Amino acid sequence: MEWMDNSFYALVALVIFVGLMIYFGIPRIITKMLDGQIQKIADELAQAKTLREEAAALLVEYEQKRVAAESEAAGIIAAAQEEANRLTAAAQASLSELVARRTKSVEDKIAQAEAQAVAEVRARSADVAIEAARLVLTDEMNRNGGKIVDKAIADVGKRLN
Repeated sequence: MEWMDNSFYALVALVIFVGLMIYFGIPRIITKMLDGQIQKIADELAQAKTLREEAAALLVEYEQKRVAAESEAAGIIAAAQEEANRLTAAAQASLSELVARRTKSVEDKIAQAEAQAVAEVRARSADVAIEAARLVLTDEMNRNGGKIVDKAIADVGKRLN
């Protein structure tokens, strides 16, 4: 019996081992474990797919929000530019009005100063003329004072009669 060597006993032990495994339902247990793992992996894949779809939906939503925000920002910038232009125009108009008022005020002050200077010159001229007349009359009275008084008295006398 040459064929009953160690290889034969190993074969018999393997057949008995496989038979015991089948008898005790090890393949069913292994199948259940593998089915459980397969189911777990399938569930994880489904969950990953769901998460991916949610992420894609969020991406679309945030892209829409970004576009809306960019549009709103562009509107705000345009409104700010319009407001700045309006304020600039108002400031220029106000500045022009201020310059016109100040120019008018300065012109009025210059005209008033001119009028005052003319009045002062006239007053001074009148004072100088009065002083000159006083000097001339004083001088005339000193030279011909008696004659003028006598003549005036005579005129009064003629007029009273």
